[in-house]
Parts: sequence; structure tokens; C-alpha cells
Amino acid sequence: MVTREQLYTVADLWRLSHSGEYDQQRLELSEGELIVMSPAGGKHGGIAARLGRLIGNYVEAHHLGEITAAETGYILFQNADGKNTVRAPDVGFVAAERLPDGLPDEYLPFAPDLAVEVVSPNDDAEDLQLKVRQYLRYGTPLVWVVYPKSQTVVVHTPQETRTLELEDTLDGGDMLPGFTLAVKSIFPE
Repeated sequence: MVTREQLYTVADLWRLSHSGEYDQQRLELSEGELIVMSPAGGKHGGIAARLGRLIGNYVEAHHLGEITAAETGYILFQNADGKNTVRAPDVGFVAAERLPDGLPDEYLPFAPDLAVEVVSPNDDAEDLQLKVRQYLRYGTPLVWVVYPKSQTVVVHTPQETRTLELEDTLDGGDMLPGFTLAVKSIFPE
């Protein structure tokens, strides 16, 4: 007998996320599979908040769009066979022209223009690589993966991947024109 894994839809994820059943946990979908994540630790949260604030201040000052926090779901892929993918980056950015009516109450119906993921000590490397591939495959042009332990940032675009060290400068490329940030300013002293 073959057992079929249950595939979850975007609607299922919304219902579960708001049912109280998964209090204190974040949920995502990866090709229909429910991903349950525990709350992040203090260092992770601090770095994500710092990046959100720094990017957000720049975005707001230059009227570039909207910044979202870790709880915000982006529907990367949705189709009839149920292999839906919804991800929630630690920091997300969407350009203003993609949000003519502002942020929706529901999940955003597309990939972010920038996804920032801060790596936690218990993150699985293969799961993280899958998440980055999904962002890029479904339309995110710029992904930053922040590694607190090594104090590095890996920048992913559809064309290249490069690793930045403490003495390097991170830039927003075409997504955040003119934005620069010293990598060392991301990490707490």
C-alpha cells in the first residue's frame, strides 16, 4: 500500500496560521509540505530587526516600496496540483510599483524583490539552499543569507553567488539603488 503525503494549500496555511493550533510557531509551505518553525533566538531576532530597520529607513526615505517582517508570507508558487510554496523571509522588500494599493491583508501574491534570511544555529543547510533556490526560481532577484556565526553574508542573484566578509560592503543592487551597508554593522559587537 502506498500512502500519499498530505499536501497543504495556501488556504490551508492561512487557516492553520490563524487557528491558534500553532501558537508561538511560524509556518511556511514548501511544494505543499507544511514547514513548522520554532521562534528564533535573541541574536537571530536582533540581527533581523537591525536589518529590517536599516533597510526600512532607506526604503522609506527614498519612497522605494514596503518592508515586511518575518511573519509575512509571500506566495512564491501556487497551482492546481497543490504543490504551493509560501515563504516568510526574515526581512522582505517589495518595490512600490508592485503594490499600487499597498500591502494586502493576506499573503503577498508574489515573490519579494529582496529576501533576507538570517541563519539560526539549528537551520538545516539543505533546507536553506532549497529556500534560496525557491526564491530565485519564482522571481526574487536578490537574496541575502546572513550567517551570524561566521559573520558573513552570502548574496544570491540569478546570475551569481558571492560571499561578503566583515570588511566588505553590502549593496542593494538594482532592487535598492544607492543602498550600502558595511557588513560589520550587521552583527552585534
